[in-house]
Amino acid sequence: MILLAYSIVCLIFGTTFLAIKVGVDAGLPPFFSAGVRFFLAGCLILLWARSRGKTSFSLLLRKEMLITGAALSFGTFSCLYWAEQYVSSGLAAVLSATGPMMILLMQTAALRQKPSRVSLYGCIIGFAGVILLVLPSLALDYSPLWLTGCVVVLIGECCYAGGAIYSKKVTAAFSDVSPIALNAAQMLYGGALLLVLSMFTETGDIHPETLFALKPAGALLYLTIAGSMVGHSLFYWLVARTNPVFPSTWLYVSPPIAVGVGYLFYGEAVTWLTLLGVLTILAGTILVNVQALKGMLSGKLTGKAGAAKKASLDALAQK
Repeated sequence: MILLAYSIVCLIFGTTFLAIKVGVDAGLPPFFSAGVRFFLAGCLILLWARSRGKTSFSLLLRKEMLITGAALSFGTFSCLYWAEQYVSSGLAAVLSATGPMMILLMQTAALRQKPSRVSLYGCIIGFAGVILLVLPSLALDYSPLWLTGCVVVLIGECCYAGGAIYSKKVTAAFSDVSPIALNAAQMLYGGALLLVLSMFTETGDIHPETLFALKPAGALLYLTIAGSMVGHSLFYWLVARTNPVFPSTWLYVSPPIAVGVGYLFYGEAVTWLTLLGVLTILAGTILVNVQALKGMLSGKLTGKAGAAKKASLDALAQK
């Protein structure tokens, strides 16, 4: 059952990038579709958690939920959805896998935490992978919007890194609240902020005939139900049944899945340099997280250490 749930999580999170691409290509305004996805999913999960006695609506009155939602759901996904208008879903997924590296760099620069030598090597290797992905396309078919899209995805991962670091404090401060409820509250706030952004930037782009067409409506339903509700619930179930690190290894599996489904079902180009870039970024990401992975393999993620790892990895379920 655990392996089945893990496989479903990897498949869902790996295919959400293509679903985003299908939606925005079909005419869904990026900020509006992202806002509907997270606001609706957050509301439904929070209502479910409240009905089970796992939380109360007073959780929404805490500023920590707003700040976390602004960084994780709003900052990360406003960038990702906008960028997928101009970059492939596979490339967006691979660039998004740099999130753990951003966390390491931010901890080093802002919190003065000294990383291990292996983690630094992982950052360098991961950066080399980004170069492998970006430079060939620049040389063959330069597009300012394509390049901007790549940069915006990375900016979104900086927001994600800041939100992940902040979520450590939030998870510790709300240790008596279900992580699923915390995730629902931040998604609700992030979705609301995305809808406000859409109100000011996309008012003329929202058309009823587009919203109810097969492709955009299907993509939005898939992202809301499968991506934000089923995927996240299974992720936290796996955390409870195993440890915080094992379920989060979806980050290493999702880029190849995203590249593969984009190639097979959407005709996205894949070259040998693309595959090399994917493998290089994955290698760098694994090196950045090598200590946590060793802890998982040695079975030491228990007690306070496990709780600390859980706090730092809860945010990895967002994509």
